[in-house]
Amino acid sequence: MMLRYALQTVRDRKAGFLGAFVALLCAAALITACGTLLETGLRGKIATERYAAAPVVVSADQNVHQTTVKEKKGKSKTKHKAKPVAERAWLPAATVDTVRSVPGVERAVPELSFQAVPLVKAPGGAKTSYGHAWTSAVLTPFTLAEGRAPRGGDEVVVDRALAARAGLKTGDPLTVQATGEPKTYTVSGIAQSAHGDLARQSALFFGDAEAQRLAARDGQITAIGVLPAPGTDPGELAGRIGQALKSQGQGTGVGAQVAAGDARGPVEFLDAAGARVKLVSMGGAMGGTSLLVAILVVVGTFALSVQQRHRELALLRAIAATPRQLRRMIGREALLVGLAAGLAGALAGLPLAAWLHGRFVDSGVVPANLERTAGIFPMFAAVAASLLGAWAAARITGRRIARIRPAEALAEAAVERGRPAGIRIAIGVLLLAGAVVLVAVLGALRTEPASTPVTFLAVVVFAGAVSLLGPLLVRGATAVLAGPLRLAGPGGYLATANLRGNATRMASAVTPLTLLIGMTCTVLFITPTLGNAARAQARDGVRAGWVLAAQGPGVTGAAAERVRRTPGVTAATEIVHTSVRVGLTKYGAQGVTPAGLTRTWDPGVTSGSLEGFGEKSVAVSELAADQLGLKPGSPLRLALGDGTPVTLTVSAVYARGLGFGDLTLPHDLVAAHVDNPLASSVLVAAEPGTGREQLAAAVGGFPGVGVLSARDADAARGERQQEGAEINLLAMGLVLAFTAIAVVNTLAMSTSERLREFAMLRLAGAKRRQVLRMLRTEAVAVALIGAVLGSGIALAVLTAFSVGMTGAAAPAVLPVVYVGVLGVAGLLAIAATALPGRVTLRVPPVEVATSR
Repeated sequence: MMLRYALQTVRDRKAGFLGAFVALLCAAALITACGTLLETGLRGKIATERYAAAPVVVSADQNVHQTTVKEKKGKSKTKHKAKPVAERAWLPAATVDTVRSVPGVERAVPELSFQAVPLVKAPGGAKTSYGHAWTSAVLTPFTLAEGRAPRGGDEVVVDRALAARAGLKTGDPLTVQATGEPKTYTVSGIAQSAHGDLARQSALFFGDAEAQRLAARDGQITAIGVLPAPGTDPGELAGRIGQALKSQGQGTGVGAQVAAGDARGPVEFLDAAGARVKLVSMGGAMGGTSLLVAILVVVGTFALSVQQRHRELALLRAIAATPRQLRRMIGREALLVGLAAGLAGALAGLPLAAWLHGRFVDSGVVPANLERTAGIFPMFAAVAASLLGAWAAARITGRRIARIRPAEALAEAAVERGRPAGIRIAIGVLLLAGAVVLVAVLGALRTEPASTPVTFLAVVVFAGAVSLLGPLLVRGATAVLAGPLRLAGPGGYLATANLRGNATRMASAVTPLTLLIGMTCTVLFITPTLGNAARAQARDGVRAGWVLAAQGPGVTGAAAERVRRTPGVTAATEIVHTSVRVGLTKYGAQGVTPAGLTRTWDPGVTSGSLEGFGEKSVAVSELAADQLGLKPGSPLRLALGDGTPVTLTVSAVYARGLGFGDLTLPHDLVAAHVDNPLASSVLVAAEPGTGREQLAAAVGGFPGVGVLSARDADAARGERQQEGAEINLLAMGLVLAFTAIAVVNTLAMSTSERLREFAMLRLAGAKRRQVLRMLRTEAVAVALIGAVLGSGIALAVLTAFSVGMTGAAAPAVLPVVYVGVLGVAGLLAIAATALPGRVTLRVPPVEVATSR
């Protein structure tokens, strides 16, 4: 029977349930989109390109490993963990002989893959370019479409797509920047692949000896492509090769790994494998934040929906409907709405996920060959979350009206309660206390991966406290705003009375506004807060007046040496960046040339000294020193970018870790173990009178190398910081859009249900424009309350984030952006109130008063 009543109620009160339907639909779409990204990170395939014709690929193990043994109650528990390295790990060339000896191997082809950038202007955007030995062209396979194979060290073969973009033909000269100095080659041939042009890369092929020289990895190879003998199963062959390598001491987890089928893609594209981890992290963070925001919004929407039906539900109690029947009816209504909204939202979430994935690809966060997975699990999760969220929200919000006596129900339906229920206040206070604890914890966190999720969680928990304590906050704010509001005349007086007498209804509008402003300010200002502190440290720590920068892959050692020999130059410090692992913990690191280091660089040494910094030295930030228990003279064992283990001695501890990374190593040591050994920049200290003209003349013969002042280099760093902020905004943009929709939805619901109230005001003598002025005044008051609460939440969270990450309470708030956020929120509030109000006032008041 209650199901029939629920169906009839939903059918007859479509407008009343529309707001809940919209909120649930948006929540389901958001969960589907985030779940699809998460599933793509977990299960998305990475298609191979270069190894398309090699069913089995052997490569170096791209992870560092750690095994721990714990003793508990006389039993040993062994745990093995692995984390990926930042650069490509290389195989010993002797591994080829082991692979060739395995039965079923027809051919084992050693592969060299290294950066090789053609210095030409090609329309359509440059692809990443790699150099290879011509003998490994069979792994794609590439065959000659024109010309001949490279002979000697002065010839190169380019792929057909690169030749078409750059307008190259056989016999043309082509300057290539690889891992050393640029060199001009003659194009001896143009190659084509049977599988079509490469989508993510350009291929350049050199003679074997020249490729080995350019790779700068004596006695090492990138991978081994294995061509099985006819009739040999690739999966079984991969297993036999793995056993052979293991017996030689090069098995998986020790030095080599064997891949077949879809596992070849991650071997070729290390960045794609890393992007999967990033996508899992981003999808999980977005999905978790979205779910918390959705719960907050949906509960608020259902609370408003039930409140609007308070009199109807009270009448049902008065005609002997039992509390159990009322709860069942409300729950089934919610399930019907949740099912419809969940199914529609799940379908809407698929194109939303495709759009978001495309934006991530365009921004470079996700590579194009990481295929998006569109499975059914995110859709099922979205529908289940909608059903559960709708049912729980409706049961929670309808709990009181279902429990109280019929006479009390009718009394509460006529007049709003004077104060919220005690349990609501208690839970609100607990949430407020939890948010304060999160802020305190945030102030003690000193790493970005740990701080970021706590930051957004704190905003949502604060908003939850506002939702529960909202009626009290609205009444308190109304007491403060009563004087200014009365200056607006009769409309202001009526608005003040409504704010005071209908605080619960007004609080349902304040909550999403608070969440929107608080979350938006946090998303927009968290990156500048960290970035400005890092820029300030870098700006204060660079003593050099000039910086060499390159438009291509980097500044070569010869260019840096030429500048060092320029009259008036006192020091030139080459810098190359990477990431290293200490145990399994990842640290940002830089390599610097030791000679004249203190004349170009001041990291704010707090203990030890940079004097005598050499090939076995390492300087660490205060954060790294605290985490690892280091001091000057301590040994530090770490894995370099390609996983090579080294032990260095700490020479100094410095304060400016945000600006320069947590570890500083010798340049030559880092450069020998990274994919791109060229310097990202060179700091140049010069005597007065030696300026840009002299330095530019010194590097004039090196393509793409320019001279920047220290101020220009700082500005360029700011532009890179802005790119990172745009990615964060893209990642959280859907959550912000959902919150904005919730603001409009809630305010529109709140205004539309006041039809009888507006009619009574007009029958009492109020004019239509006076009622509209009252609504606008209410909207301004709600926007002001939301702005104060949201801004306070954002300020508290960002200040705690700044204290933890930078050591100073200095959140970066951009005034123009902040005013824009408040302006947009205010416009949404006014528009979502005024437009439904105008529509509602079109109905003649007498018709409303005489209707049932």
